[in-house]
Amino acid sequence: MPDALVDAVAAAARDAGRLALDRTGTDYRRWEKAPGHPVCEIDLAVDVMLKHRLRAIDPEAGWLSEETADDPARLDRRRVWVVDPIDGTRDYLRGRSGWCVSIALVEEGRLVLGVLEAPALGQTYVATVGGGAWRNGAALHASDRTALSGARVPTDTLPKGDDDLVMVGRPNSIALRMAMVAADEADLCATIRWGHEWDIAAAALIVTEAGGCATDVLGRPVRYNSQRGEVFGVLASAPGLHTLARDRLEERADAAFAR
Repeated sequence: MPDALVDAVAAAARDAGRLALDRTGTDYRRWEKAPGHPVCEIDLAVDVMLKHRLRAIDPEAGWLSEETADDPARLDRRRVWVVDPIDGTRDYLRGRSGWCVSIALVEEGRLVLGVLEAPALGQTYVATVGGGAWRNGAALHASDRTALSGARVPTDTLPKGDDDLVMVGRPNSIALRMAMVAADEADLCATIRWGHEWDIAAAALIVTEAGGCATDVLGRPVRYNSQRGEVFGVLASAPGLHTLARDRLEERADAAFAR
């Protein structure tokens, strides 16, 4: 992955994060796209900025973003930008720090570049395929934990049967929760529901390049730029916990998938 391309994408993410951060606490429009799914005009402004900047970097790449109507033409592109302009909008709206700008570049279904910009935390994550994962220039390494009991999970509550796990602080952004696994600040992060590729793409590469595992919640690898752009849950973990966590979640995940 050329350094110039990585630097240009990181700069675009940094500028997008600054745009959003500068508008926190100001008066802006906000609404719900659907019940329980908030959005605001800053999401849209960041989306427009990133579309302009990233298409200038790679004009041939397709586009898949939470805040842009999907264009099936992306399915015919070898490379695709997968973007969440503000992942963790609820925290953004509340003036909290647990949100980020998420950018991934996918090539023939595989993640090749991931950037998370979390300006309220002062954190920039960058990963390239085969090049490792970094936060603010420091290499990241996932935990070497091999026992599920005592594993750290970013959550506010633990389901019945999981009380042997340890709760740690939970940002609203799923991408940042996954990045905590990469940074050895959590051992496990999972969701059991349908989500979108833009929620997890950049963070999944950061986790795997830090030595962790990132799959759907059933333990299956994800091929990105799919027709629906959706993923059934996520399971990001230290490598020694992935099979154990998948086995524990299997019955719940199968039941949710069947619904």
